[in-house]
Amino acid sequence: MLNRVIQQFKLNVLSINEVEDSHSSTVYNCKLLNGETIFLKIPYTKLKCQRELEAYEILKDRVSIPKMLDYWSGDEECPGAFLLSELKGQPLTNKALPTIAFQVGVLHASMHQIQPPTSIQLNSIQDEFSVWSNFVERQFYSFAEDVKEVLDESLYRQAIVNFESMKRQLPPSDGPSFIHMDFRPANIIVDENKVSGVIDFESVRFGSTEIDFTKLYRDFLSFDAKLYQSYQEGYNTVRPLIELEVVLPFYQFTDAFNSIGWCKRRGIEKNASFLEKNLAILKKVLL
Repeated sequence: MLNRVIQQFKLNVLSINEVEDSHSSTVYNCKLLNGETIFLKIPYTKLKCQRELEAYEILKDRVSIPKMLDYWSGDEECPGAFLLSELKGQPLTNKALPTIAFQVGVLHASMHQIQPPTSIQLNSIQDEFSVWSNFVERQFYSFAEDVKEVLDESLYRQAIVNFESMKRQLPPSDGPSFIHMDFRPANIIVDENKVSGVIDFESVRFGSTEIDFTKLYRDFLSFDAKLYQSYQEGYNTVRPLIELEVVLPFYQFTDAFNSIGWCKRRGIEKNASFLEKNLAILKKVLL
C-alpha cells in the first residue's frame, strides 16, 4: 500500500521511516531527493480519513497545523492518504519549560474557541454537544464488553456503578467547541522554545471541552505544578478555562476504562505497558 501511495503522489523518495506512537493511522517520515522532508499519512478507516480532511479545512489559518500538500481519496484497498508538510521540532515532553506550557494553553484554547461552522457542510465530524451525556455514555459502554474480559467481575461491576454515580455529578457542558480528543504530548510539536503546532485529527468532534484535558494532564501537566499553572494562564488569554478539578476525576476514570478496552481490541501483549498504566489509574480511583 505504501508503494502505491508513493506512486499516487509521484514522490522521488530517498528514505522512509515509520513514525512511532501513531495509533489511528500509519505515518511515514519521508526524505525526498530534493532534500525536502514530508509526511505520508494513511488512516486506518475511511471515516478517520474524512474527519482529518474536514479538520484541515476547519483549522486552516486558525490554528498552527501542517500544510496539506496533497490528498488521495483512496480506493477499495486504501481508505485514503495525506501528503503533509513538516512541522519543525519534536513531540512535547514533560521536561519543557513553563513558557512552552503557556503556549500549549494558548494553542489548546484556540482550538476550543472554534465552533461548528455554518459555511462548511460537515459529513464526518460529528457535533455531539447537544447529546454530550449520551456521547460519553456511548463511548464508555462501547468499550465495556472488552473491559469485562480484562477486569475481574467485582472490579468491573464497581467501575459501572462508579461511572453512573460520577456522571450525575458533572457540571453543565462547556461548548460547543472543536475538540481534538487525543490532545497529548506526542501530537504537540515543539521547536526549541516555541510550539510549532498540533497534529493528528482522526478522532476530532464538536462537543464539550471537558473531555479534552485528560490526556494532556496525564502525560504532561501532572508532572509539575508550574507547568500546570502556566498552561492555565495561557489558556485563559484566549477563553475562560473551566474548573478542571471538578471534571478531571471523571474523565481520568473513563479514559482509563476506555483505554483498557482499546488495549483488548488492539492486542494486550503488544500494548502491555499501556494496559498496566491504565489499570493502575482505574484501581486508584476505585480502590
